[in-house]
Amino acid sequence: MREIRIEPTFESWQHAARLLLRDDVSPGDVAWREVPVGDAPPAGEVTDPNRAIRVPRAFVDLARGVVIHRDPTRWSLLYEVLWRLLREGRALIQGGDPSVDKLVQLERDVRENRAVITAAPFVPAGAGLDALAAAASRCAGCELSRHASQTVFGRGPADARIVLVGEQPGDQEDRPGAPFVGPAGEVLDRALGEVGLDRATLYVTNAVKHFKYTRKGPRRIHQTPGPSDIAACRPWIEAELEQLRPAMLVCLGATASRALISPGFRLLQQHGTFLETRWAARTLATIHPSAVLRGEGDAEQARLYAMLRDDLRVVAQSSNTVDPPKEKT
Repeated sequence: MREIRIEPTFESWQHAARLLLRDDVSPGDVAWREVPVGDAPPAGEVTDPNRAIRVPRAFVDLARGVVIHRDPTRWSLLYEVLWRLLREGRALIQGGDPSVDKLVQLERDVRENRAVITAAPFVPAGAGLDALAAAASRCAGCELSRHASQTVFGRGPADARIVLVGEQPGDQEDRPGAPFVGPAGEVLDRALGEVGLDRATLYVTNAVKHFKYTRKGPRRIHQTPGPSDIAACRPWIEAELEQLRPAMLVCLGATASRALISPGFRLLQQHGTFLETRWAARTLATIHPSAVLRGEGDAEQARLYAMLRDDLRVVAQSSNTVDPPKEKT
């Protein structure tokens, strides 16, 4: 029996599978062991470049979805179907086979966000912000990671005393890979400038690191992250906040507020008031800048903008009394 240790990624499984096929190892002779990212041993080389492995595109797409599932048997099931595809032919993937049908069901679970593995295996323990950002770029712990252009991690100084957490990157954040650089970012920058907060001194991030959207022609239309999206991505925001240990935390919008303050938090009733949370002694929620853009008419947009600006003014007025940075242990 050959034990194979792999990271919970398609690329790690794919390389291990190629090595096993090179050595003609049958599925029954493999014990798959999943380890956190960074703990897998160095991969060997596939030394026979002339022995190409050609499988239907449908299998590759299926495999990329299945690897995100929590089912521990997925690795052996994928290798079994791959092994048989190369021997029985492409018709196997068309359905009717119990193993293929099981893969299809696992992929459906992932698409419906019912059984994803979460980001936890991808988060390096005790890592600093730069290492976390590098690790996040490889994250495949949710269904959203299959479709977004990239992970959009937080930006700002590691010693920032004020942290702003939004919902998720939008279309214009997803492409360059930076938070709050689109229209909502312009609204935020305007409000920060009016209350005297320098964005360069703040750390800005999102509760969910991938862009969730639906297509309408060539356009990608924002969709609000669901509870499963937030839960899957939660290890990243927790790791960021553990490193930053901010004196003040600002939740921008209902998604961030419910994720970091309380699932029952009522934003419109409780905005603009400091609360104590496990993340910061002074935690405040306000509306998301994108809410200003969605306001119907100039008067509504002006009202919403004033709410955002006035809540941020509370933060600015308190910034002179924030505690000095805590030593990280």
